Amino acid sequence: MAQRAVWLISHESGTPLGGIVKFSRRYPTVEKRAKVFNGASYVPVPEDGPFLKALLFELRLLDDEKDFLESRDSCSHINKTSIYGVPVGGEELWPVVAFLKNGMIYACVPLVEQTLSPRPPLISISGISQGFELLFGVQDFLSSGQKTDSELNTKLSQLSDLLLQTCPFGTLLDANLQNSLDSINSASVTHLQKQPAWKTGTYKGKPQVSISITEKVNSMQYDKQEIADTWQVVGVVTCKCDLEGSMPNVTISLSLPTNGSPLQDILVHPCVTSLDSAILTSSSIDAMDDSAFSGPYKFPLTPPLESFNLCYYTSQVPVPPILGFYQVKEEEVQLKITVNLKLHESVKNSFEFCEAHIPFYNRGPITHVEYKASFGQLEVFREKSLLVWIIGQKFPKSMEISLSGTITFGAKNHEKQPFDQICIGGTAYLKLHFRILDYTLTGCYVDQHSVQVFASGKPKISTYRKLISSDYYIWNSKAPAPVTYGSLLLVRCHN
Repeated sequence: MAQRAVWLISHESGTPLGGIVKFSRRYPTVEKRAKVFNGASYVPVPEDGPFLKALLFELRLLDDEKDFLESRDSCSHINKTSIYGVPVGGEELWPVVAFLKNGMIYACVPLVEQTLSPRPPLISISGISQGFELLFGVQDFLSSGQKTDSELNTKLSQLSDLLLQTCPFGTLLDANLQNSLDSINSASVTHLQKQPAWKTGTYKGKPQVSISITEKVNSMQYDKQEIADTWQVVGVVTCKCDLEGSMPNVTISLSLPTNGSPLQDILVHPCVTSLDSAILTSSSIDAMDDSAFSGPYKFPLTPPLESFNLCYYTSQVPVPPILGFYQVKEEEVQLKITVNLKLHESVKNSFEFCEAHIPFYNRGPITHVEYKASFGQLEVFREKSLLVWIIGQKFPKSMEISLSGTITFGAKNHEKQPFDQICIGGTAYLKLHFRILDYTLTGCYVDQHSVQVFASGKPKISTYRKLISSDYYIWNSKAPAPVTYGSLLLVRCHN
């Protein structure tokens, strides 16, 4: 007995879709079970937009769908059970429990623990009765004492946390949501009165909460058809909560913009008290699709006194922030280099610093350099056989810059010149170093107003974001590039 998804939809005539999804919750673990149980008859749960339109169509609530349709309106399809088959993408999602009450549509998709072809009798599907019980419980919670839109919005904002307690992993434990809310509030008061064993002291002073999101982007670019470029974002959320009381409670929410890249492989600090199952099941190993959980990512916690890392995550963004091309041609004791860099249009063009380091291993010292740079300045470290292209704090309006030049080397001195077992001959790389403040590549951010603090006094909430380059390499396109992780480690140990 479990639910695959739950929706609350406000039926509003005149809106583009005929209604607005006020709340939705999916249970990825239950969805995986449905795929196994249903086999070839499995139909995935759609996104909110397509489901909203399909459900309103089935309920005859769309403004422009009043004509008679045989598949929906014939006498053989008279519905007396509030259980529907909703057409989605050429298939039919069944069973869908849905009913309209006081302008609000309550809907859920129960798990059917067997194949759906042929359809089993409704009485054999235990998840249907549980779905009705859950929806009636949500209806009672929203309607009790609710008089204004602001009170309704407050209760809708509490649903996410309440369902973590009353319906974990899609299995209903308690349909009385108000009792659960009272229990949570009572437990919070009780916890504040106890000093946990792991907390050696309490904070005294002005309450404040500081939250910092740091993303590091890694990239390997080869400009070769036979070798795919790779890139990935690794993020960490660091917090410092200066709050009075022995056991203050805090809820921090990470949000993404509409086009943000979903967070994956999330690891949380032990102080986090509960977590949505969708956060834990989002993995970079699985293929990305439109159903990937995209937040908000809520972390209820009891913070320690010291600064701590709330969570770590990865994300696969569509493109790297800077696309590069690097080419090296060897002519006797000289090297001719060409570098082209392009900042992606979606990236914030405001750097704290941006530099391209171009090392030359297994050669003598640099004796002469002739170069032409379309932007920035070039510094030469002769004894280190290193060029540093200082790009600065902004790319030009074209977002593209280039560097070309000829480098002459002197005689080798193995004791002074840098040596590398990988960068032999034409095998060479350029490494980018940059930092962008008040920006993340995934778009991940913390809204100060979404931070909930249950402690004495009103705290000052501070949030920070930054993007930093980590292992950001662009390899010589004219030579074989190392592609193994071991080779990367060998390169790193010289930096």
